Amino acid sequence: MALGRRNPAHPSSPAATPAAGSTKDPVDAVPPLGQLTVLGVQHVLAFYAGAVVVPLVIASGLGLDAATTIHLINADLFTCGIATIIQSAGLGPRIGARLPLIQGVTFTAVSPLIAIGLAASGGQGGTGGLAAMYGSIIAAGLATFLLAPFFARLLRFFPPVVTGTLLTVMGTTLMSVSASDIVAWGAQAGQGQDSAALTVKGLAYALVTIALIVGVQRVFKGFMATISVLVGLVSATILAAVLGDADFSGVAQADAVGLTTPFFFGLPEFTVTGIVSMLVVMAVTAVETTGDVFATGEIVGRRITPPHIANALRADGLSTVLGGVLNSFPYTCFAQNVGLVRLTRVTSRWVVTCAGVIMIVLGLLPKAAAVVAAIPQSVIGGASLAMFASVAVVGIQTLGKVDMHDNRNAVIVSTSLGLALLVTFKPEIATVMPSWLAILFGSGVTIGALSAIVLNIVFFHLGRQQGPDVARVEGRAMSLETVNAMSAQEFVETFANMYVGATWPAARVYDQRPFASVAALRQAFEDIVLTASPAEHEALINGYSDVVDLLLDPEGDPRARLETASLALGALDDAQEAELRALGAAYREKFDRPLVMCVSRLADASQLIARGWNRVESSPTREARVALGEVVDIADERFDEMIADANPIRSAWARTFEQLD
Repeated sequence: MALGRRNPAHPSSPAATPAAGSTKDPVDAVPPLGQLTVLGVQHVLAFYAGAVVVPLVIASGLGLDAATTIHLINADLFTCGIATIIQSAGLGPRIGARLPLIQGVTFTAVSPLIAIGLAASGGQGGTGGLAAMYGSIIAAGLATFLLAPFFARLLRFFPPVVTGTLLTVMGTTLMSVSASDIVAWGAQAGQGQDSAALTVKGLAYALVTIALIVGVQRVFKGFMATISVLVGLVSATILAAVLGDADFSGVAQADAVGLTTPFFFGLPEFTVTGIVSMLVVMAVTAVETTGDVFATGEIVGRRITPPHIANALRADGLSTVLGGVLNSFPYTCFAQNVGLVRLTRVTSRWVVTCAGVIMIVLGLLPKAAAVVAAIPQSVIGGASLAMFASVAVVGIQTLGKVDMHDNRNAVIVSTSLGLALLVTFKPEIATVMPSWLAILFGSGVTIGALSAIVLNIVFFHLGRQQGPDVARVEGRAMSLETVNAMSAQEFVETFANMYVGATWPAARVYDQRPFASVAALRQAFEDIVLTASPAEHEALINGYSDVVDLLLDPEGDPRARLETASLALGALDDAQEAELRALGAAYREKFDRPLVMCVSRLADASQLIARGWNRVESSPTREARVALGEVVDIADERFDEMIADANPIRSAWARTFEQLD
């Protein structure tokens, strides 16, 4: 029997059920004021560097003076705070995802906005092109707000293979931003010193920051563990200040108060080319927002539906309109803070709302923003590296749900990841492309996300589908298309042997046809069993043979006996046999049901015995969940066998490559 994967919805998993006595969703829970403030500050620190990069780059590209640049940064922070509150707290019933999502300026907009500003100013740059730039932003924001529900209906084009790829691409490609922060700090702080030595120093600060984050996570639990990133940032900054590598002189030079006013640079101008460019940008950011919402849903344990996506995109659109009015830029969800939620496990959306309030304050108080700006870039790079890696982990976890027996899924993941990393490793590719392609090849996230979406459509939504066969019946391999066309009796007869003595799971799964993929069929069986009534659960478990009886007695379920053969029990001694019998008797006496166990994860009888006694020590409620999870795992193994039997050549190749790991 092939080594099986653990069911992500296993009832014995802590994440499968809410904590005892829990009365409020952690997403909606409000931490105490002190914790709320500190956690909000941590989100701001994680976000701040990325927030100011876009206005700095755009100001540089348009040749804006220092005063205008400071105004753009303050306007950006102020509007980021408002946008974050809209997204996390919500505005009315249909605006905002109401998840712990921070809004920030999208990096995708940088090149188009500079191009719009330069074109409107006749190539001269300066503030002359800002009115056209803000007109395009307002128009694109309105379009995004109005078209959000239509985009949400396209959710079927974002299965786990697409969202998992998108999240993995986000995490891996954004690490280049962290790397740039780490090594670029030497050039900023060098002032003629040896660049190699400064690069080593910047790397040292980054590694110290990462070590502090990991150390806090390892040593502490509870609240201290949740602020590990903040501890790392503050501690490393203090160290840099002691060593003379953190410059706080900008705090004294900054103004006490800075207020942005609507249309500060004049009334907006609307140009066709500018609006079209920004519409393309917003289409790309809609994909990025969708990925971030899915990532956050995975982290907080919420199933993302079309209304979530529509509400999040409406918030994007409204925030982008505000950006055009308040002299800022287009907005989308920020992956940095998705990684922070993943790393800290603090899922309250009100923490992010608090961060939005803090950002508004920073937008009004340049001196406060200057304090945050004094954090060395290499320290920020070290912290962001840990957070981006966490985003990639969420993507890998999502891809774990994908049926990689289907070669189409493997092609989607490998091609999209390869293109994303190509553009990330060689960003100069964008410079040799036509202007209309520069947006696509200017970002690894953009090309990786679009590749995954397009390839998913090509493989799964166009033409005749050629996925792996699902089962072999009377010597004939049956495709997913054939399974979807089965009668109820044929379907039940084909899949009833996944469970012992119970046909109701197959009968209920039949009602959910058609299935879009083999993975969807597998998940339907899992969900049907897990959501059945307690009485049905108990009857299903009692239909299985006791694993001790299968190992020691000559009679029993022939198929189950074959599955337990992987334990290689020929060398059992008298003591082990006696302990097995005692285990079976103790379990039956306490729980009055057979000891059901999926043995493919066990190496030998010793592991089985140890696991069995641990289960005897469990409470009846917990053990009922564990036993049901074992039934689901056994069915999952049998489903894998059906696919392997129907695709022997494909499965043989898969096993060959697995042995190379």
